[in-house]
Amino acid sequence: MATITAASPRPSAAPAAMEETSKAMPTSEWPAASGGNASPPARSRPSLLVIFSACLVLLGAGGPLLLRVYFVHGGTRLWLSATLQISGWPLLLPPLCVSLYRGRRHGIGNLLLPRRLVGAAAVLGGLYAVSCFVYALGSQALPLSTSSLLLATQLAFTAVFAFLFVGLRFTPFSANAVVLLTIGPAVLGVGPSSGKPAGESSRAYWTGFCEAIGAAALAGLVIPLVEVATARYGRRTGPAARVPPPYATVMQMQAVMGAAGTAVCVLGMAIKGDFQAVAREAAAFGLGAANYYLVLAWDAVSWQLLNLGIMGLITCASSLLAGIMIAVLLPLSQVLAVIFLHEKFDGTKGIALVLSLWGFASYLYGEKAQKKEEAQKMREREQEVALAQKTADVESAAP
Repeated sequence: MATITAASPRPSAAPAAMEETSKAMPTSEWPAASGGNASPPARSRPSLLVIFSACLVLLGAGGPLLLRVYFVHGGTRLWLSATLQISGWPLLLPPLCVSLYRGRRHGIGNLLLPRRLVGAAAVLGGLYAVSCFVYALGSQALPLSTSSLLLATQLAFTAVFAFLFVGLRFTPFSANAVVLLTIGPAVLGVGPSSGKPAGESSRAYWTGFCEAIGAAALAGLVIPLVEVATARYGRRTGPAARVPPPYATVMQMQAVMGAAGTAVCVLGMAIKGDFQAVAREAAAFGLGAANYYLVLAWDAVSWQLLNLGIMGLITCASSLLAGIMIAVLLPLSQVLAVIFLHEKFDGTKGIALVLSLWGFASYLYGEKAQKKEEAQKMREREQEVALAQKTADVESAAP
């Protein structure tokens, strides 16, 4: 057989082509050759962790609502309200300990975050605390329906920063979604009196307007940086990077960021004297002292669900998907504000809501079209490999 190969007037190009194509494909993507036919590519489905994280984000919709309840009924402490948005991380300690205990056979040290990732998460937690404080400033001056619409602009900031730091590639549909989700909240600025609460000056409204935009920008910066830190300082490389990390990693990231952010907020509370003012504020709260503490407690729980869900989407999927899910909260916040806070929903907010929902639908359609295109390319690559393998088998069997 070696003599026949050496005497062949031309080298076989098929094995080389097959080898070249196989190098371009991961081993896990090779087709299972059965009778020379390539098996159809597996349809990509979101993992259970991604679905679970998305549900947590939706369950956390009560966080912005309860924060607005705190301000409407007499709450004025900004650093306290910022603390509520980030201080629920101790709730993660019991499930985190259980998760680490169950995975002890793999080595506890292999499940803990690397030190460099812990440091990066702590810095990002402090930056997120500043974002929460700025959001509290805007929530104090704006109705919930208006502030939630403005917060939806974080998707535009997330997309821009993800493009700069993560290497996000824009498609026509994702670009259209970003534009629509930016124009929607901008419509509110055309006539601020339509969303301005009674008795509030235009200057205070515009100040809250800019503060809400600033909070969206900071949140849009933190989300891609979390993805960058996880990819750069995490241990997951090679084939393990293609599967979602264990949820213990998500809880550790959220706990570290929450602890660092809480330290920043507690320092701000101490400087502003919020600890001494809590008892006086509870006594003067419009819903009563008991309900005051209930609002604070449940607000912290709701924000923790929201934060954990966002962290899960960033770690198990992408920062852009996390930004999209935050935008999904927009219509839910609108409905909750109208039902429970009796806020008025006029034409300006209606236009902004329609544009935002249009942008979200455009993103979903674009993602579906992109997945379909990727599946088609994968099918073509598998057919090329199968054809090259079949050609190589025929030539090797030739006398």
